[in-house]
Amino acid sequence: MFLAKKIFYLFLFTVLGELAPSTLFASTENHPVDLGTVLPAWSGLPFVGILLSIALCPLVTPKFWHHHFRKVAIGWALAFAIPFLIKYHENALHEILHTALIDYIPFIILLATLFTIGGGIFLRGKLDGSPRINLILLIVGTLFASWIGTTGSTMLFIRPLLRANRHRHHKTHTLIFFIFLVANVGGCLTPLGDPPLFLGFLHGVPFFWTLSLWKEMLFVSISLLILYFLMDTYFWKKEEAIVREVYDKHHETLAVQGWHNLFLLAGTLAAVILSGVWHLGSVKILGVEQTIENCLRDGFLILMLTLSWLTTPHSIREGNEFSWGPIKEVAILFIGIFITIIPVLAILRVGEEGSMASVIHIVKGPAHFFWASGILSSFLDNAPTYLTFLSTALGRLYPSLSEHSAIIKLITENPTYLQAIALGSVFMGANTYIGNAPNFMVKSIAESSGVKMPSFFGYIFRYSLLILIPIFLLTTWIFF
Repeated sequence: MFLAKKIFYLFLFTVLGELAPSTLFASTENHPVDLGTVLPAWSGLPFVGILLSIALCPLVTPKFWHHHFRKVAIGWALAFAIPFLIKYHENALHEILHTALIDYIPFIILLATLFTIGGGIFLRGKLDGSPRINLILLIVGTLFASWIGTTGSTMLFIRPLLRANRHRHHKTHTLIFFIFLVANVGGCLTPLGDPPLFLGFLHGVPFFWTLSLWKEMLFVSISLLILYFLMDTYFWKKEEAIVREVYDKHHETLAVQGWHNLFLLAGTLAAVILSGVWHLGSVKILGVEQTIENCLRDGFLILMLTLSWLTTPHSIREGNEFSWGPIKEVAILFIGIFITIIPVLAILRVGEEGSMASVIHIVKGPAHFFWASGILSSFLDNAPTYLTFLSTALGRLYPSLSEHSAIIKLITENPTYLQAIALGSVFMGANTYIGNAPNFMVKSIAESSGVKMPSFFGYIFRYSLLILIPIFLLTTWIFF
C-alpha cells in the first residue's frame, strides 16, 4: 500500500505543480491535435498505480483492501481525470464519456449478465473423483468457458469437482489444473469467454475471428489434459483402498437445475453476435456516437439478466453460493482502470509519434507480443493488458489509420500479431492467482472446502514455472 500511495502523491503533486505554466500538455483549444502526440509518458502513472494496487494490496494488506478498494480505485481515477479535465475541458470530458459509454458500460453489462446466468445453473449430484471423471469435468468446463465466460464456467463446475473429490487425499493438483483450463485457457474462442476478447470485439474485432485460435487452444488444452490425467492417475493409485471403495459404493448421477438459463445464455450469445453483424446507424448519447445495434444489444442483455434473476429459484443460487460481491468489485475497479488507461492507449496508438516510442521499438514480432502481453497478464489484469498491446501493435503497424481501419488491416495483413496478443493475455492469466479474477475465486472456494492450496509463490514455482511455461515456450516455437 505504501508503494501505491507514493506513486499516487508523486503523480498528483507533479501535475498540480506543473499545471499553471503547463508546457507538458499542448493546448488543443485553438489547434486541435491528437492527444496521443502530446500526452507525456508519466500521465500513465495512475494506470500503473491502480494495477499495482489490484495486484499487491490483496496479498500485502488484505483487510485494508477489502474495506477500502473502492476509495483506492476512485482515487487513482481522479488522480488522472481532474488534471485532464482542467487542461483539456470539453476534449477531456468527451474522451472520458467515450470510454464510459463505448467500452466500460457494455463490458460490465456483459460480465454481469454471464455472471448472473451462470450462477443460475446448478449441477446437483455426486460423482466419484476418479481420474476419468475428473478429466471429463475439466474437458466440459474448458469447452463451456468460451460460451458462458471463464467466471461463469468456474462457478458452474467448481462445486461438482470439489464434491467428486471430497474423500481424496491428493486433490490440490486437480484444482490447479482447473484454474489452468477452465478459468483461463478455455475462454479464448469467443468474446464471451474472457474480458479482453470482448473488449477487442467492442473495438472492432469480428465476433467469430477468435474461433481462428482453435489450433493454439487445442494444443495447450490437450497438453495440459494429458499431463493432468497422467498425474492424477499416479495420485489415484496412491490413494488408500478404502477411499476408492467409498467411490465405488456411492455414485450419483449429475442433474442440471436451472436449465432454462441455458436458453437465456443462447439469447445472450445471439445478441452479441447480431450486434457485430447488423448495422442500424448511430445515435449520439451525451455527445458520444454510439451504434443503435450496440444499444439494442445492451438493453437485451439487461433483459436476459433480469429474467435469469427473477425466474431462478433462490435455492439454486444458494447451492452455487451466489452473491453480487464479485461483480460489484469488478465494476468498481474497472471504472478506475478504464479511466486511467485513456492516456496509455492514446500514446501507444500514435506509435513513434508518442512519448512511449521506446515501447514500440522493443516489442516487435508476434512472439514479443505473446510474451509481453502474457507476462503483464500474469501479474496485472489481462483486459487492460490486451488493450495496451493492441494499441501498441496498431501504433507500430498502422499509426496513420483510424482504429477501426487499422484493426481490419491488422486482421487481413498481420493476423499473427492479434493472435499473439489475444492468446498471451488469455493463456498467461493462469500463471498466477492474480492473473485472472476466477483464479483467486477457485483458491478461496477450495480452501473454504478444506483443500490446502499452495501459497502465491508456491503456485508459481511448483506449478506455473514447471508446467505452463514449457508449454507456452512450445506454443511460441510452433505458432509464432
